[in-house]
Amino acid sequence: MLFSQLFCPTLREVPAEAEVLSHQLLLRAGFIRKASAGIYSYLPLAYRVIKKIENIVREEMDRAGGQEVLMPIVQPAEIWQKSGRWVVYGDEMFRLQDRHHRDFALGPTHEEMITTLVDADVHTYRDLPLLLYQIQNKYRDEIRPRFGLLRGREFIMKDAYSFDMDNEGLDKVYWRMYETYSRIFNRLSLEYRVVEADSGAIGGNETHEFTVLADTGESEIVYCDACDYAANVEKAQCKVSAEINYNEEMLPLDTIPTPGQKTINDLVSFLNIPVEKTVKTLVYVQDGELVAAILRGDRELNEIKFKHVLGCNELRMAGEEEVRQACGAGFGSLGPVGLKLKVYADQEIVTAKNFSCGANKDDYHYINVNMGRDFEPHAVADIRSAVEGDNCPLCEGRLSLVRGIEAGQIFKLGTKYSASLEATYKDQDGKDKVFVMGCYGIGISRTMAAAVEQKHDENGIIWPVPIAPYHVVVVPVNIKNEEQMTAGLKIYRELQTEGIEVLFDDRDERAGVKFKDADLIGIPVRITIGPKSLQENKVEMKKRWEKDNELVELDGVSARVKEIILPLLHGTIE
Repeated sequence: MLFSQLFCPTLREVPAEAEVLSHQLLLRAGFIRKASAGIYSYLPLAYRVIKKIENIVREEMDRAGGQEVLMPIVQPAEIWQKSGRWVVYGDEMFRLQDRHHRDFALGPTHEEMITTLVDADVHTYRDLPLLLYQIQNKYRDEIRPRFGLLRGREFIMKDAYSFDMDNEGLDKVYWRMYETYSRIFNRLSLEYRVVEADSGAIGGNETHEFTVLADTGESEIVYCDACDYAANVEKAQCKVSAEINYNEEMLPLDTIPTPGQKTINDLVSFLNIPVEKTVKTLVYVQDGELVAAILRGDRELNEIKFKHVLGCNELRMAGEEEVRQACGAGFGSLGPVGLKLKVYADQEIVTAKNFSCGANKDDYHYINVNMGRDFEPHAVADIRSAVEGDNCPLCEGRLSLVRGIEAGQIFKLGTKYSASLEATYKDQDGKDKVFVMGCYGIGISRTMAAAVEQKHDENGIIWPVPIAPYHVVVVPVNIKNEEQMTAGLKIYRELQTEGIEVLFDDRDERAGVKFKDADLIGIPVRITIGPKSLQENKVEMKKRWEKDNELVELDGVSARVKEIILPLLHGTIE
């Protein structure tokens, strides 16, 4: 490809709308352009990357026994109403009506559609197991689309669905998909971790996320330094630490005035006690009912865990007036003693002795509070978020925390959709049985953005070779110099013959401009043809991820490029 013919409108300044690095760099490097909030056009370089990611995914899905289909984006409301998700999905679903006033949705996902499709044509156990997948645009009306391709309203996704006779069959395909996804992300040459996760609106009873590690990632994951345990913070189990297991005797409950002491830090300073000796009370509204959660003062409530404990559909923090009406005091003065709400205690509270908390009266707190003597919670559960340094729930190791970007997720759905949609097959005895299902998704466009978040420097993108838009860029310093152009075109054609994807920068620009564009775009190898090196019958070769150049004999350029590119082209397959 000649650079002069490439549609690649680069920008020198960072667009004001771009909040994260991938958004900034993909805009600056001429990969994407915004059409509307959360909706983007993919320019030629981006689409080359997208197609390479898709091809890797296709190859591995086909290898795992998947069959590719393409289902409608516009889905009838009836199937969503039958599954119960027409209401549950809420405002994130794009809804529309046809000219006959029939309701439809733009597919945010395809569980309902694939289930009805299979139910219509798969009638017997002899047709099972079945694994179908598609690569297609999805639509979700995010309340605040942001971070470019990381949280958009239109995005490209690979979604796969398995149909089995029983849980044993589902288990086999689930772990086959686990291995398949591991191969995919290895081939993409991305650093990632597989973590236990929450199933969210998709549902199901087991799920794992494939998280691309990046300091700027919006997800937090914890992992053990001594075993294979890893989970995102929404799912991570918390183990009660031995360090907070106080065995002291219970002291008499007492009430003390604490004027103006509203926060945990205020209370710690005022009473001169360690933060581990404090408990905070949070009030939430769950499906219309007020409930309280109590946990150690320095802990954060994990709303995902809390929602699962409650078994509710909607959960939100209560407002000041709601709290005052129900509890007789405002935020900062609440506590479980005498509270006329259901109290859910974090498991750490069981071991806490003689702690301090609000007295449900403004500017007053209790000291020497003990569970069992002074109050009984409605339930005790793990409802806090894991933090760096926590004990591993599986071994004696400690948890570390890193950030990342969820790029893929696999789910065991069981019969959640087949039961509600009455999707059945005939078993060996001729009896109707519901399909046992799994689903498996990879965000294609999101993975492209995640790769940029992970692999970049101050000069631009550093694409992994397997998904780079081009492998090599050939840069004559001066296109008006016949010797440089002749040498450059010779290299360009030789590399093309060898199957290397190459850009030839034939623009009448200063060398510095060409170098900056090559770095910004992130081409893995740059070959510079300049007057000094050419006098020695050599060219300069630079790997994008290294600082130094190397001089290569003109006749050895093709061999040297293959030495660099070919071993990296297929990623790392374990």
